[in-house]
Amino acid sequence: MSASMNMLPKCDANYAALTPTTFLKRAAMFYSNRTSLIYEGTRFTWRQTHDRCCRLASSLLSLNIAKHDVVSVLAPNIPALYEMHFAVPMAGAVLNTINSRLDAKNIASILKHSGAKVFFVDYEYVPQAREALRILMTGSQPSLMPLVIVIDDIDSPTGVRLGELEYEQLIHKGNPRFVPIDVADEWDPIALNYTSGTTSEPKGVVYSHRGAYLSTLSLLLGWEMGSEPVYLWTLPMFHCNGWTFTWGVAARGGTNVCLRNTTAFDIYRNIRRHHVTHMCCAPIIFNILLEAKPHERCRITNPIQILTGGAPPPAPLLEKIEPLGFKVTHAYGLTEATGPALVCEWQAKWNKLPKEEQSKLKARQGISILTLAEVDVKELDTMASVPHDGKTMGEIVLRGSSIMKGYFKDKEATNKAFKNGWFLTGDVGVIHPDGYLEIKDRSKDVIISGGENISSVELESVLYRHPQVSEAAVVAMPHPRWGESPCAFVALRSDSTTVTEGDIIAYCRKNLPHFMVPKKVEFVAELPKTATGKIQKFELKAKAKAFNVVVSSDTQQQVIDPHYNEEQILALSRL
Repeated sequence: MSASMNMLPKCDANYAALTPTTFLKRAAMFYSNRTSLIYEGTRFTWRQTHDRCCRLASSLLSLNIAKHDVVSVLAPNIPALYEMHFAVPMAGAVLNTINSRLDAKNIASILKHSGAKVFFVDYEYVPQAREALRILMTGSQPSLMPLVIVIDDIDSPTGVRLGELEYEQLIHKGNPRFVPIDVADEWDPIALNYTSGTTSEPKGVVYSHRGAYLSTLSLLLGWEMGSEPVYLWTLPMFHCNGWTFTWGVAARGGTNVCLRNTTAFDIYRNIRRHHVTHMCCAPIIFNILLEAKPHERCRITNPIQILTGGAPPPAPLLEKIEPLGFKVTHAYGLTEATGPALVCEWQAKWNKLPKEEQSKLKARQGISILTLAEVDVKELDTMASVPHDGKTMGEIVLRGSSIMKGYFKDKEATNKAFKNGWFLTGDVGVIHPDGYLEIKDRSKDVIISGGENISSVELESVLYRHPQVSEAAVVAMPHPRWGESPCAFVALRSDSTTVTEGDIIAYCRKNLPHFMVPKKVEFVAELPKTATGKIQKFELKAKAKAFNVVVSSDTQQQVIDPHYNEEQILALSRL
């Protein structure tokens, strides 16, 4: 019986390679007259979006783009960037969306490493692109120059150019009846995304058609996104291909509301005008929404679903954002996992709990999306699983179909990331008795003070509860007795009253074990961040290293700012 079953053939009728580009064809067929995309005064239907993507794909082939060639794009969340998520793989090429906040040197590095054959540039980023191309041309090892195509503003053309070609020319000249290049192998690459480099040099992460397709479905299910969503693009599309919702909105026949700028005014304006139902963002967007001026806000009558990730959202921040009309779901992921890998799936019984307790549960990273075969927290030396006690820390490890193919041109890093059949995330976490995971820190950010492990995330959560604190980040600073001690960088609310370092430390002493209390509080106007809202702790660590701690014989301690003069330091050391 089993032998005869094995003889049943795989054929075109019962097998198709998995690729998210099929979502567009389906949307054009069944949702043809629904609005697919809105950008200021520009609107397209799904039939028009399909037409435009076919035209662009055919034009790319006419420019001699071959299978698996890399097509790079530097642009904000505009219609062209959305269309390229379908058109580029439809042409058999690999899409590389570049972080639009990078400087020219980093852009040049990505263009060189990726070997991009075509470079699309939004008109707003032409100066950075021009400088990046100059670096490519004049470096110690000059690289082959990509073909440059400017994307002018489709709603209000500017006439800015860098070379002869412009995006809409390719659309106009392309063939609307173009037949997409077949995906012969679903393991073929669809996208190349560079990590944000918060803890190390950026690496090129390669996604497969299969991984992108399955991740898209898993997130639609995990977030329970229904049909006809109105999705506001507050999350950069260059961040893990918009956590796969570039493809996911097409799968649900929804409407993409594109945003060039994520200001409070623009976010609330589009929410009100287009009756937004869903949006994704890093927690930094919460601060933008909370800090909005009264005239910028609008009353939200139907709750807007927010999927947040990129950095652990402090529970106090969740308590503040939901009363505005947002329903938050917390996800955890990383570039190597095609975006979100865990979702904090809400349980009905939690609705009966006090709001503060709900916020703490919602701040946990949750359970695996369906694409993952397994998720665990392990002690790396032995690869033994930690107990489900919510206390014992280990490294979060993942395996499944949503994990990257590997790092482009970096076999050593790929081999290091995969160990005993698991992908090592570099994040430290715990598993609670109910099976839900919670991040405690990046492995490189855990502060070890006198043998005690201090979670910077836990300390930051306490700081966020202070009514005058807008942003907080905690890093290790040198300590002559304990090795390391916590140093807090704090940004205050714009309407805050005078708050001193002593006030913050006193507040922490009331809410934390004394060994966890920061020994230094540095006030800043704004914390340094990546374009995806992640705090760049390596910058803060460099600053914290410059602080010195003087410890007197009676164990009192005082942090010395490196800018103090010798007389001030001597006086403090006598305290």
